[in-house]
Amino acid sequence: MKVDWKRNLLISWIGCFFTGASFSLVMPFIPIYIEELGAPKNQIELFSGLAISVTAFAAAIVAPIWGNLADQKGRRLMMIRASIGMTLTMGSLAFVPNVYWLLIMRFFTGVLSGYVPNATALIASQAPREKSGWALGTLATGAIAGNLIGPSMGGALAEGFGIKNVFIITGVVLFITSLLTIFMVKEDFVPIEKQEMLTMKQLFEKMTNSQVMIGLFITSLILQIGITSISPILTLYIRQLSGDTGNVLFVSGMIVSIAGVSAIISSPILGRLGDRIGNHKILLGGLVFSLLCFIPMGFVQTPFQLGVLRFLLGFSTGALMPSVNTLISKISPPEGVSRIYSYNQMFMNFGQVLGPLVGSTVAHSMGYPAVFWVTSCFVGFNICLSLVNFRKYLKKDTIS
Repeated sequence: MKVDWKRNLLISWIGCFFTGASFSLVMPFIPIYIEELGAPKNQIELFSGLAISVTAFAAAIVAPIWGNLADQKGRRLMMIRASIGMTLTMGSLAFVPNVYWLLIMRFFTGVLSGYVPNATALIASQAPREKSGWALGTLATGAIAGNLIGPSMGGALAEGFGIKNVFIITGVVLFITSLLTIFMVKEDFVPIEKQEMLTMKQLFEKMTNSQVMIGLFITSLILQIGITSISPILTLYIRQLSGDTGNVLFVSGMIVSIAGVSAIISSPILGRLGDRIGNHKILLGGLVFSLLCFIPMGFVQTPFQLGVLRFLLGFSTGALMPSVNTLISKISPPEGVSRIYSYNQMFMNFGQVLGPLVGSTVAHSMGYPAVFWVTSCFVGFNICLSLVNFRKYLKKDTIS
């Protein structure tokens, strides 16, 4: 069967966009919905934090299980499973009777997720090696755009249709994603018997660069910590900088979104550049550039200055995500690529859980600017680790 990998890339991009949007669209109104469900006034913040983080935590726990199944049964099947599962769990949020059922269904949303890592593994296995950076960079923009537009989309839909109907609309969109994946994504996959599969230990032994792989997992973790550590304090930091509470929510939304815009612009371009000069060089450059953006964020005097730095930071995000995914595709043995991507997704999910915890803890004990400086320390550690891992490849164009 001849596979059209470019069509698969297009449909996978659409699926990653809607999946990313469905994860983030609850952000603007989850506290209000929890209040409507009858949670005690003094526990709304607690339940809001749990409702947001429990999905990423659950996804992290089960990611290796779904990756194992994908290597046995195929990535397309796991994409279908994830989209149908999330159709049911996201749609059901409109009918939960209380906050505890909300948490349960948010947990199962994470358990049944996995569209993005399996789509990444599918494209990584099908795209020509010389175009893998561009293909994976383009695919990365789908989830980035979804996460970017999700909150504003969720807020607008909640205003127009009501909170409960937002979940129903999301369920319908995810169902359409399921149909597109079923009928338009093709995979030439030969199922592997469980007893014939290599163990994770055997997969790592088969890699010539297993140390680099561990470093890539840590990079994914730190990248997500850097992206999410600001989320608990951003609105308060902007209010402190501006002294104006009138439009602080609008300004916060703009500053969050602006990093995604530059990441969307840069991901395919830097992915293509990585194909030419080496993805490890783009990765190192992205880490150094992100460090140069994070440090001055703690010294800004106005929201505009913070917005400029966040916009510049998005270019480093655009460098890092496709570089990590492309390097994983080049290092991973073909028979274990889904499991490797699932472990990378696990590290990303744990980063999404740890980031807000780091941000809120540091802000409480050391102040808002210290959040950016502590994040800079994480990035600095990552740069040192990457220099050690890549030292023998820096004079070469590629890692294989």
